[in-house]
Amino acid sequence: MHLPIYLDHNATTPCDPEVLEAMMPYFQTQFGNASSKHHPYGWLAEEAVEQAREQVAQLIGAKPTEIIFTSGATEAINLAIRGFLLAKRSEDNRDHVITVSTEHSAVLDTIQSMETLGFRATYLPVEKDGIVPLDKVAEVFTSQTALLVVMAANNETGVLQPIQALGELAHQHNVAFLTDAVQAVGKIPLNLAPLPVDLAALSGHKIYGPKGVGALYVRKQRPPLRLQAQITGGGHELGLRSGTLNVPGIVGLGKACEIAAKNMPSESIRLARLRDWLESELLKLPGTQVNGSTTDRLPHVTNVSFEGVEGKHWLIALNQKISVSSGSACSSITERASHVLRAMGIPEEIGKASVRFALGRGTTEDDISSAIQHVTRTLTKLQQRPH
Repeated sequence: MHLPIYLDHNATTPCDPEVLEAMMPYFQTQFGNASSKHHPYGWLAEEAVEQAREQVAQLIGAKPTEIIFTSGATEAINLAIRGFLLAKRSEDNRDHVITVSTEHSAVLDTIQSMETLGFRATYLPVEKDGIVPLDKVAEVFTSQTALLVVMAANNETGVLQPIQALGELAHQHNVAFLTDAVQAVGKIPLNLAPLPVDLAALSGHKIYGPKGVGALYVRKQRPPLRLQAQITGGGHELGLRSGTLNVPGIVGLGKACEIAAKNMPSESIRLARLRDWLESELLKLPGTQVNGSTTDRLPHVTNVSFEGVEGKHWLIALNQKISVSSGSACSSITERASHVLRAMGIPEEIGKASVRFALGRGTTEDDISSAIQHVTRTLTKLQQRPH
């Protein structure tokens, strides 16, 4: 089977060969349980986990003791939102959370589930460029607000939110700040140490690591930030995430972070150049527009709307030669325009015909040239069809 050109790196990425190589011993010869304290198999596994914790911490400007390993970013987000809100309500009765209408479903659905437990939520709008206005955020804090949740970079548009300013606003109101950093980590420099961020989630498979592993950053501070564990058992990961550690996955995540730190400066420049070339050629086609800010965004992503084509047929036709998405991989089964584009004020029909192009390490100039030709031919063909 001849596979199409892959331009969907925000959905997932291939495992880097060096990552796979680093993981292999922990499936076979060094297969110990990291909690086994009485023999070398356990010691070697624990040593590997702690090295990975350091590698993750170095990439995001954290301390190793601030990294909690999870099964992925969705679990990390659930632990952060549910764990923090439940602990906060029992501590001082605060029960209000603020978020943004363009967040990933892992955030939105988790907050909605907390509303069924009696918590109150405010969902803020965004401007047409996808950025949340700071004055709107400032207006909605109350004495009952416990948590502000805003992603660092949007998974569909690549738009960057003003994390520094948002965190400062939250802290001025004695409110904790959680950021979903899944799409930002490894793509742009992220140094959490000086930032007013209390909690941050990341994922292995978005940065050329394995699926099924992620991490939650929990800032060390006084008084300590309390979370209520969502998975109980053996008390692993400082009692916050019980369950035998996925040593191969954690090793893979650590190695992926190490590689990302090394490659990021040159790779972000290369990908931005390819993305800008793709975008400039697509914008020459009739009825096209870029969705979201073209200044505050990730270097490898563009989200483009195409007028005069039906969303479902358009995507099927495109995916014969290039693998792209119309939105989040987690919600791509729906035929509606994505909630992100709707929140940005983009009409339903145009939103349904929008395509996210997310470039990656394997993307070449030839790939972009072929993609431009395929999109151009396919658009011309579909726009000429009688409606």
